[in-house]
Amino acid sequence: MTIKTNTLKSIAVAVALSCGVVSLAAIAHSTHAYENTVSVKALENAISGEHRTTKAKARDQYRHPVETLSFFGFTPNMTVVEITPGGGWYTEILAPALKGTGKLYGAHYPDTGADDYYSNSRKKLEKKLASNPVYSDVVLTDFTPLQGSKLAPQGSADLVLTFRNLHNWKDAGVEQVFKDAFKALKPGGVLGVVEHRLPAGVSVEKAKGYVSEVKTIKQAKAAGFRFSASSEINANSKDLAIYPKGVWTLPPSLGLGDTDKAKYLAIGESDRMTLKFVKPATK
Repeated sequence: MTIKTNTLKSIAVAVALSCGVVSLAAIAHSTHAYENTVSVKALENAISGEHRTTKAKARDQYRHPVETLSFFGFTPNMTVVEITPGGGWYTEILAPALKGTGKLYGAHYPDTGADDYYSNSRKKLEKKLASNPVYSDVVLTDFTPLQGSKLAPQGSADLVLTFRNLHNWKDAGVEQVFKDAFKALKPGGVLGVVEHRLPAGVSVEKAKGYVSEVKTIKQAKAAGFRFSASSEINANSKDLAIYPKGVWTLPPSLGLGDTDKAKYLAIGESDRMTLKFVKPATK
């Protein structure tokens, strides 16, 4: 059953009033708590869906999707943008959680017709989206690294998300993406970033694929965002970040194949920063 946000608010107000609670603060708290419950339930239903493979679900323990999306303030009635969905791991969760009540844009590399990573990645994603009705409402837009991209209609998004992408873009690319996200978001909208975290005092040359948290915050602020909060939801203290093939030595890539496989499986997926930024409301 689909429950609209206004209905949720009405129910929360009715519950508060029936309990003799009439202050605006109490009503607001009841509304927020009820919306939170509905949001978590929508995510849990999506995560347990039959459209997700056993292999995909095995990664939930490392990626904490309910906790991560809840930290970013996700609700099922939002307009959400996922930048470069890749294989669609998070799309498998976001699409059904938003279907019928919100909207999901997948800002992915365009298909230029060339036989390269970018075009092939787009074709693969389009094939995935066509494979199951659960993805029927997803709208794909074109994202090109280092170039200004319209991720979604300007000022339309409540939440823009990027998961483990920053290391693929040079600093200039990250700065441009943050500018694009700022344009796509409504005032008060949220940019959510999850990325392999570079340990303090370690160079990117030694820890390939890892990104500085301090630099990321600085880049987002330069694009106009306000740093709101960080979370250790996706932290992994076992990850020391210096490996023969960088972050891709760890699962799921396991870049060394069977060499020391048990060792790297025991470490698990990378230590990740989880950062929340807000587009300031207009005066």
